[in-house]
Amino acid sequence: MRLTRQSSYAIRALIYCAVNEPGLSRVADIARAHAISELFLFKLIKPLVENGLIATVRGRHGGIKLGRPANEITLLDTIRLTEDNFAMAECFEGGDVNCPLVDACDVNSALREALAAFFNVLETHTIADLANKRRSLRERLGLRYEDMEPVLVAMN
Repeated sequence: MRLTRQSSYAIRALIYCAVNEPGLSRVADIARAHAISELFLFKLIKPLVENGLIATVRGRHGGIKLGRPANEITLLDTIRLTEDNFAMAECFEGGDVNCPLVDACDVNSALREALAAFFNVLETHTIADLANKRRSLRERLGLRYEDMEPVLVAMN
């Protein structure tokens, strides 16, 4: 099974926001950091906003931020929003299946078990886990701690 670019980019956007907290993140900055098209990223962020994983702040100094704490957003939350289909075989999809064993096949059962295990693992990993190495991730994403000083001062 291979996840789509949408899942990869959504996870990257969420990690960027987590690493950039408490500041707001700009879509243009996220796109630049990950070499992603801004237009593609805007389309991708829409379902994340609609489902509360990302919140938007409007205005001149607006941007996006996590919609809830990073330790409450799992990889499964994200991937369920960004993947259209988890069918591992033709028989997962239902409908007209061209297989004489479809009603008595153990492959389908094994694949469903594997998919459930996959989901269980994704549910144990959060965006906070992935953003854990904050300093090195900030540097890799082109975010400097000096840029946060106004935000940190304003918070005190």
